[in-house]
Amino acid sequence: MSHKLPEHVPFALGAEQLRQYVVQYATNPIYLDNMDWVNDDNPYRRQLRPQILPHLDFDRVLPRENILDYEGLAVQRLLTSIYEADLMFLPKNGLKDKWADFKSFYSSSNRALGEMIRPSLERFAFGFLDQEVEVSGTWTKKELETYFRSLADRDRDQPSRAEVAIGKSTDRERAARMWLIQFAPDFLSEASPMMRNVLGYYGPAQSEWFKIIIDEYGYGVHDTKHSHLFEKTLASVGLRTDVHHYWQYYLNSSLMMNNYFHYLGKNHELFFRYIGALYYTESTLVEFCQRGADLLTDVFGPEADTEYFTEHVGIDVHHGRMALENLILPLVDTHGDSIIPEIVRGYEEFQLVSEIADHDFAEQIGWMDGQPVNRQLHDPVWAAIQAGRVDAPVAHLVEPRGELSNTHCHDGDELCHIVSGTMRFESGFGSSQILEAGQGIVIHRNRLHGANIESDECVYEIHSIGDHRACLS
Repeated sequence: MSHKLPEHVPFALGAEQLRQYVVQYATNPIYLDNMDWVNDDNPYRRQLRPQILPHLDFDRVLPRENILDYEGLAVQRLLTSIYEADLMFLPKNGLKDKWADFKSFYSSSNRALGEMIRPSLERFAFGFLDQEVEVSGTWTKKELETYFRSLADRDRDQPSRAEVAIGKSTDRERAARMWLIQFAPDFLSEASPMMRNVLGYYGPAQSEWFKIIIDEYGYGVHDTKHSHLFEKTLASVGLRTDVHHYWQYYLNSSLMMNNYFHYLGKNHELFFRYIGALYYTESTLVEFCQRGADLLTDVFGPEADTEYFTEHVGIDVHHGRMALENLILPLVDTHGDSIIPEIVRGYEEFQLVSEIADHDFAEQIGWMDGQPVNRQLHDPVWAAIQAGRVDAPVAHLVEPRGELSNTHCHDGDELCHIVSGTMRFESGFGSSQILEAGQGIVIHRNRLHGANIESDECVYEIHSIGDHRACLS
């Protein structure tokens, strides 16, 4: 009898297996399309649009230039659901009629399927960072400390593109609410990804990291827990606070920012990358939160509860120093200079992800504000199609009253043309307009949108026009 063991083969899914398991995961009834724009106190319902997933290829790395395409949105929605099966969510008003959804979300089947597809989806979603971020050269502890302290001295008082977009918006309150909604996936379960890294055993640094976490959790006092403070901010401007109430209004990049920390925390081989990303957040949050408090007060007046932001201003200078002096540098002392490139890479990667999200949100606000113009563009683009100057693939659709096209985006510009009936076109939270027969709208590439049918039947066409500007010449 031979005692020779077979060669170890790392686990990996083939392309067809991956597609099969993604669809199997997403056809769980809790992930099907919704008949309303929001989820009512049900943290287990997440619309994954499984009918589209068989047509998507996740067995590759999504290039940087396509990161905001629909495949990117689809994978970030999938990953959010997979990661959060590790967290405990309970409805504010009790399980009651949500018991079946609770059992389904936390079932062994749902979790096992999620874990099987997770590595491939992570490679698809975050693999572009391998090409975008490179840390070269030989680093020492002194060089790392000098580098991080020089970054901390940079001027961070300038408003982000997102903040500028809110300030210039034709509806600043709508834009500011949309902005707050983007933070809900992170802030309502704040520090949960971080908790993944304080389990285990790694010496004094572990206790230092835990000090940051217990700050986030209000030292066990619920009224001072950061997520509770954010709930007060949401409520003060008329927004709901139940988890994923606004799931359909999350942008691709907003989910990406939150998922990036889950990705690093779930994969412990990326532990040192996480602490670099942690330092980025802790060293930039003070200025961000000060500007955030000022922005909300300017937009909503004194009724806006800004304690979430002002409380961070008070503690995060301390957190940034703690992260560097009590966590990062002692880990370098213990484990050597070889971990430094990973730490720096985490910092640089999350900085890039943050920049992508900043740009994405600003573009979405511009898209929401620009709906009157995009509606006017329908006529010249439609005329070009009718005259044969534009030859674009077209989808013919017939839908009944109440049919809801859950939010999504397109990889190129599209023309929506109403043949008959009435559609309510949704371009973001609080942003919609009625389209009647003969009317329509130009839908910009990568912009989140959806639609609802408000007549007994609506017949409409979607023309894939590529770049709408080419139709106007």
